[in-house]
Amino acid sequence: MTKSADTHCPYCALQCAMTLKSPAALTPAVQPGSDPVPAPTAPNTSAATVAAAGAAAAPVLEVSGRDFPTNRGGLCRKGWTSASLLSHPGRVTEPMLKGSDGVHRPVSWDDALKLITAAVKDTRDRYGADAVGVFGGGGLTNEKAYQLGKFARLALGTSRIDYNGRFCMSSAAAAGMRAFGVDRGLPFPLSDLDGASTIMMLGSNVAETMPPFVQHLQGARDAGGLIVVDPRRSATAAFTSDGGGLHLQPLPGTDLTLLLGLSHVVIHEGLADTDFIRSRTSGFEALSRSVNAFWPERVQSLTGVPADLLRETARRLAHGAAKGGTYILTGRGVEQHVDGTDTATAAINLSLLLGLPGSARSGYGTLTGQGNGQGGREHGQKADQLPGYRKITDPAARAHMAKVWGVPESLIPGPGLPAVQLLKSLGQPDGVRCLFVHASNIAVASPDANAVISGLRSLDFLVVCDFFVSETAAEADLILPVLQWAEEEGTLTNLEGRVLRRRRALQPPAGARSELWIMARLAELLDAPSTYSDDPETVFEELRLASAGGLADYSGIDYAMLDRGEAAYWPFPVGSSGTPRLFLDSFAHADGKAVMTPVAPRRRRTPAANPDPDAKTMTLITGRLLEHYQSGAQTRRVSELLASQPEAKMQIHPAAAASMGITDGAFVSVANERGEVLCRAELSTAIRPETVFLPFHFPELESANRLTEAATDPISGMPEFKFNKVWVRVAANGLQNSVLQTSEAS
Repeated sequence: MTKSADTHCPYCALQCAMTLKSPAALTPAVQPGSDPVPAPTAPNTSAATVAAAGAAAAPVLEVSGRDFPTNRGGLCRKGWTSASLLSHPGRVTEPMLKGSDGVHRPVSWDDALKLITAAVKDTRDRYGADAVGVFGGGGLTNEKAYQLGKFARLALGTSRIDYNGRFCMSSAAAAGMRAFGVDRGLPFPLSDLDGASTIMMLGSNVAETMPPFVQHLQGARDAGGLIVVDPRRSATAAFTSDGGGLHLQPLPGTDLTLLLGLSHVVIHEGLADTDFIRSRTSGFEALSRSVNAFWPERVQSLTGVPADLLRETARRLAHGAAKGGTYILTGRGVEQHVDGTDTATAAINLSLLLGLPGSARSGYGTLTGQGNGQGGREHGQKADQLPGYRKITDPAARAHMAKVWGVPESLIPGPGLPAVQLLKSLGQPDGVRCLFVHASNIAVASPDANAVISGLRSLDFLVVCDFFVSETAAEADLILPVLQWAEEEGTLTNLEGRVLRRRRALQPPAGARSELWIMARLAELLDAPSTYSDDPETVFEELRLASAGGLADYSGIDYAMLDRGEAAYWPFPVGSSGTPRLFLDSFAHADGKAVMTPVAPRRRRTPAANPDPDAKTMTLITGRLLEHYQSGAQTRRVSELLASQPEAKMQIHPAAAASMGITDGAFVSVANERGEVLCRAELSTAIRPETVFLPFHFPELESANRLTEAATDPISGMPEFKFNKVWVRVAANGLQNSVLQTSEAS
């Protein structure tokens, strides 16, 4: 029996280090994770039992924080309770096939694989290979993400693969590629922030989304240099009080204008680092002209941020860069827009004007969200990429992959559809008719969720790999039970671009299988070209070869060095020692320079007119709560977390609420042309009066993504999550009962 296993948290990209111990034997093992403890007795997974499953039983493993540069022994509430899901009574432990009555019932693995094989072959014969689609996730290990891309393109023969990271990092990634020639969330170790005197965070509430991160902000806060840009007075923004720094509270959707205004001040007050600009960048003249129209007073009129505060912010950033180090960090709040790539580009432009990227004590970075959001986008899940962060349209990249896979280059499909377009195609005449979903709850997490659910229901065959009956799995024709994090081996890449080892601490239930095993068996049944392994280390060895020479080169990394605890930051070519800090000498463009690209705000689509005379038009922003993660499919099953945040609440300013007769705790209707959410109101002065906030972790009548728009950024494919017009009013009495019934059922 294993006595301990050193691993990392299953949730966000901070990837906090933790140790898992068996309560029966609490002394450390000589080799962490060498002999996993037995699995708990498999629960009954009949449809009735799964539907009625409540809180988890006592955890089969104990969690303790482990000292590591990112978390330094700390964990958030989600991390501390993560092991409780390993013995949850709602765990799916055998394949479940939906009958004609809509009820899922157990079937054997042999029958499940035969059904999938028949569905794939029939779909390809009737509609072509691109009628088969794959939707992946940023929670998959590097090995599973890599093999999923290979499986889709070679075993299924489809170009139709994308993943939920398109909803997370795509705008920042596109901006990073445009400016630097490479995309790595943080191009420096997180601990570098500790020595900074100034840190500006835009659109990120790390105090709730990744709490152990905040310790890296303390130095800037002590120096009075923490600057937070957020329409809400978030928990992170609150750290700027008592002399800790500045909180800029712009109107939603105006972050790009705000950044252009800051660049204007930097240029026109002579605060720019002219030596850096001259020697290490291109495009300054065009950028300088492009920000001329964004003087502080005009920006104040567009964003609501006072002109004097804009000037103070720009001066503080420049002073920090010259004296104590300045970092600019962006998050989803400024990136999840139809102009998200341009907004991230504007933040990069500002950082280049100040000479931050490539400095030993300053920099620009973006905060990856999902656990393997970085690695998951590097090795083949994206519609337009091959492993190693190679472009699928690049002849040299295609030739390299064909050689590694041992297939003719012609067998590798071209680019597919980004996530929103892929989901819009579900069930359509020329769209996807058979869909595989891995590590994603798209019925809750996708924009215009009602339309996505309708698309799922129109499919000929839907296969969902999950360990719970998520809202997406509930729509599936076939649910395949897969492993949880503590039951598998593999690697992930955290927000710093550091490759980490995930170690198995627990034997999985007898009926659960790794996605690697599923792909290998299906590839065999489909007579697929190339080879597919169910052993993670074997797959990683192939990934090393596949990534060699690419931007995200993992070829010099192996399991042995990771097990020794060696730090492994990509790019890590064979013979190197890795790259903890990018850009110290040059950027990744051919001339070695970073590119400044002029950007400007674009006009958004005019929303539908408000048809309800009793409702007031407001701007909706969405985000996360401390207790929950992503769609809530996991955290809503943790009793301690659910008890703390059992339902969605609409945050609204008291003045706005008073004008509509809304009281604290009252039921409200939040609607637009796409759908309606029914929930309680929470009055708070932390939000702007014209804005409301909804968390996106809840399903059914409380699902915020019923209201978000599927319009996308033309460069990144990122949907418009953070700026949607809604109509808010007090809910009718009958609708209040519907909310109560839905909350009790979930």
